[in-house]
Amino acid sequence: MELFYFVVFGALGAVVAALELSKNSKDRINTSSAFNSFKNNYLVVYSLMMAGDWLQGPYVYYLYSTYGFGKGEIGQLFIAGFGSSMLFGTIVGSLADKQGRRRACVTYCITYILSCITKHSPQYKILMVGRVLGGIATSLLFSAFESWLVAEHNKRGFEQQWLSLTFSKAIFLGNGLVAILAGLFGNVLVDSLSLGPVAPFDAAAIFLAIGMAIILSSWTENFGDPSENKDLLTQFRGAAVAIASDEKIALLGAIQSLFEGSMYTFVFLWTPALSPNDEEIPHGFIFATFMLASMLGSSLASRLMARSSPRFLVAPSKVKGESISFAGCLQLLGFCTFEACVGIFWPSIMKMRSQYIPEEARSTIMNFFRIPLNIFVCIVLYN
Repeated sequence: MELFYFVVFGALGAVVAALELSKNSKDRINTSSAFNSFKNNYLVVYSLMMAGDWLQGPYVYYLYSTYGFGKGEIGQLFIAGFGSSMLFGTIVGSLADKQGRRRACVTYCITYILSCITKHSPQYKILMVGRVLGGIATSLLFSAFESWLVAEHNKRGFEQQWLSLTFSKAIFLGNGLVAILAGLFGNVLVDSLSLGPVAPFDAAAIFLAIGMAIILSSWTENFGDPSENKDLLTQFRGAAVAIASDEKIALLGAIQSLFEGSMYTFVFLWTPALSPNDEEIPHGFIFATFMLASMLGSSLASRLMARSSPRFLVAPSKVKGESISFAGCLQLLGFCTFEACVGIFWPSIMKMRSQYIPEEARSTIMNFFRIPLNIFVCIVLYN
């Protein structure tokens, strides 16, 4: 592995460590012991949920290819996942407001575990079922857990500002440290122990099962609008009215859909961008570097919220199979900058959603926001 990768990773690690160690009283929020216990419980669960998700990501395409499927068939499987998130996931996720957010979080665990089990089969139809289940689980992951947290935080009477601390720590751990460890752990399972590309999915199922056990034993139920006379169509109509009548909610949804659309496009395209001529690049180590950059962003976000308040067009190398070029090095630095922005984005958008989205339809509105995102991603995948 080239020295450049180690330099970038080491530099980002040093900056993150310096930011965390240099925090002073202005950057910290004084909280209660009851809140710290509540926060730590949520962070453990959220980290386990994200570990179950991150373990799968780097190996989905690889697993399908080892089963003998081509790019077209694999593309259809991915489209099925995002299409399922848009159609079925929106419905299932919206039921959380009426049926209970804790129950929805447990449903996420069960659905994703079943999706992991389907990866043992090389049958295309079974893999397609797994993608549909995974799409439903994704919608629940990005709506039910946040909805439960906000409602429970308010129900227990904690300070509103403390939510930003939980959000920033959740992204720092779940989307940063856990992602790095999951990537390295998956690499050990597949390459070092030679357990095959399905091993990370089995490990993900174990983490999800542990998280589900903690939820069942320590979380209480909360609801958005538990009234018996509201069916799903009425919930959708109410969510649409809330979005249309409040400019802040509509703008928040637009920001989320547009930013996440660019983020998912980046996820699909960073590999061919850094190796346009099949250059040898360490995918796992680069992924870990991106996650470290995201940790940097979330660390910055926690400081900003505690105080209240470039695209690289570089010609690629023409020589196939060589190591990363100078242009690729510049692109890698640019991509790390983008990932740092992602780290800032997540806790910030979570904080704004907690302030502006009405509690009675929180999960429903959050899943509405994902509809244009999933449409955009399906169009990108189709092309």
